[in-house]
Amino acid sequence: MNTEHIVKSFDDDLKKIESLIVEMGGLVETQIIDAITALIRHDHELGKRVLAKDVRIDDLELAVDAAVVRTLVLRQPKAQDLRAVIAVLKVAGNLERIGDYAKNIAKRSAVLGDIRSVGSSDTVLRGMSRIVQEMLKDVLDAYVARDITTADQVRLRDEDVDQMHNTLFRELLTYMMEDPRSITPCMHLLFIAKNIERMGDHTTGIAEQVHYIIAGSVPDDERPKHDVTSLALLEGDGTNGSSSSTL
Repeated sequence: MNTEHIVKSFDDDLKKIESLIVEMGGLVETQIIDAITALIRHDHELGKRVLAKDVRIDDLELAVDAAVVRTLVLRQPKAQDLRAVIAVLKVAGNLERIGDYAKNIAKRSAVLGDIRSVGSSDTVLRGMSRIVQEMLKDVLDAYVARDITTADQVRLRDEDVDQMHNTLFRELLTYMMEDPRSITPCMHLLFIAKNIERMGDHTTGIAEQVHYIIAGSVPDDERPKHDVTSLALLEGDGTNGSSSSTL
């Protein structure tokens, strides 16, 4: 009887923690959508709301931390139960970071003001954010359902975000080299693209934690990573010999 009570108490605690994660994840999903919408539509009021809502995400992370500590002290879980409690700290941390990146995008959209988009930036940024938002939704569903297959698939889909980031990076570099007046907006757009790319990385981090909860270990294969922007070179025009510099 006592053992049954302990098990039920732990299950109740874990459900409460998972409900916090689901609420947190839902808010983060909305933040991603709203931040990009504010950028593309030059909706400064929406951008301000994104900044304001970030406080709630931070509060939820603190609530998760407190609930996890309480559960560890009172229930002393073992095996998969312990993994589920420990992993949730990293899941919450990843969600909080994604929320921070959305907040950063909202801040830059305010700085850009009503400046027109450059090249295909609106289309690519919208596409990148949509993929990340869908990845996040799927990985949160996988977390609740303990679905390792879906979690592993989400982990691999980040490659698409990296490829889109690489393409936009090269395009914006070309604009900056051809027209110095485009440097300021292009630099802001590059940072926004990088923020979305990092959102994808943190979403795959959640997928790896779901894998860990179920299998007892993180995936042993190296995650495909195709973001090469940190290695990109600006080639000289060859007039005085070739030259290059890293961005």
